[in-house]
Amino acid sequence: MAILQVTNLSKRFGGLTAVADLSFEVHEGEILGLIGPNGAGKSTTFNLIAGAHSADAGEIRFAGHGIRGLAPHQIAARGVMRTFQHNRPFDGMTVLENVLVGAHTRFSRNPFSRQAAREESAICVRAAELIGFVGLAELRDAPVERLSFGQGRLLEIARALAGEPKLLLFDEPAAGLTPAEAERIAAVIRGIAGRGIAVLLIEHDMRFLLPLAHRVVVLNFGAKIAEGPPERIRADPAVMQAYLGEHAAA
Repeated sequence: MAILQVTNLSKRFGGLTAVADLSFEVHEGEILGLIGPNGAGKSTTFNLIAGAHSADAGEIRFAGHGIRGLAPHQIAARGVMRTFQHNRPFDGMTVLENVLVGAHTRFSRNPFSRQAAREESAICVRAAELIGFVGLAELRDAPVERLSFGQGRLLEIARALAGEPKLLLFDEPAAGLTPAEAERIAAVIRGIAGRGIAVLLIEHDMRFLLPLAHRVVVLNFGAKIAEGPPERIRADPAVMQAYLGEHAAA
């Protein structure tokens, strides 16, 4: 079942067309990779889905409802969460406190109600479970300043999961990581999809992306030029010319 449907999406910045008539779907429990050379429109697509940019044309439907034009916090409350290319922890707080911040959309509107007290207890248990899920259990009460860069990336994922997403957007999750750290992130992403959560990710490292993604959408100059399973994308002449061809010698 498609949890996200993007239909004929377009976005222009002045005379530049960043996204042109783009359509694709992401299904529950699926890992969909979004690739393309620099300037292909990947980040703009993410920002359109997350509400950071407004589309000029087209439709974005999430869980059967249109979300185009909604504010980022409204889209997040509906179950679309994202991580960023650069870690953004809240300094001066522990790992657990950082993850609890990610759960703010799930707290009761009345913080003084009995329901809020029960929710807070349940969310704390949930946050601790997510910290263990990403492999940071031993650092639950540690200040975030103690985390390595790779551990910080895992914290970003746990914090996003605390919002109980149905769709998680990853912006280059393997960027800056060692091979061992990237392998750990890939395992966590597979675990997320295994929980039925849809994953849409941008990634430049094809050695990381192709073994991970179930399907891949390829953009070039804002338009979709290919879509399919990784083995088909790997052999597509248009993809080789537009993107993978940059690395053909390697």
